[in-house]
Amino acid sequence: MLSADEAILTRKSIRAFLDKPVPRETVEEILAVAARAPSGTNMQPWRATVLTGAARTEFCHRLEALALEGEAGTPQYAYYPPVFREPYLTRRRKVGYDLYATLGIQKGDKARMHGQHAKNFTFFNAPVGLIFTIDDDLELGSWLDYGMFLENVMIAARARGLDTCPQAAFITYHREIRDLLAIPADQRIVCGMALGHRDPEAPENLFETQREPVSAFATFLETLPR
Repeated sequence: MLSADEAILTRKSIRAFLDKPVPRETVEEILAVAARAPSGTNMQPWRATVLTGAARTEFCHRLEALALEGEAGTPQYAYYPPVFREPYLTRRRKVGYDLYATLGIQKGDKARMHGQHAKNFTFFNAPVGLIFTIDDDLELGSWLDYGMFLENVMIAARARGLDTCPQAAFITYHREIRDLLAIPADQRIVCGMALGHRDPEAPENLFETQREPVSAFATFLETLPR
């Protein structure tokens, strides 16, 4: 087991997984640990559908086909702002350029970019795919709580030598997902997540994203400003 700091510092979004199963007991353990996340008045707003085996295969086949056919879908909620501004625009562009450069995808090669994006819907070949949902009538506070739960899932997985990739891409096909998984109408798709063993040889797993130093985002006050 990795320490908390080791698990956090070595967590990254993995986009290529080995064909190596993850026992159900391990997934249940990860979710049980993650459910210790705090939530306002202990509401625990998270719900998860875990896909493995034939269910995962059929689910991925259906969604990947939609993506490759060019079916855009309609996101159920806006994950990103309608217009990117600095510093977020530069950060977004850099991670995209770095990923595509690692894969040898040239700028403007829309076909290969589209193909890479479609891999989201195979959970990047991870043996376990998770779809997370939340009651549609819950407010922003519960979404904040949900973020802490999702982080716990990723850290608990990493502590056990596993890797993940949180995937907002799935919200694009929320209607199709709802039908495929029989998700009730009063549930909103939050995101998906791939879970498994990283492929250490895959180039897309080798590049590292950057983080701003503490000085760039934290303000320390010993007296109140006047």
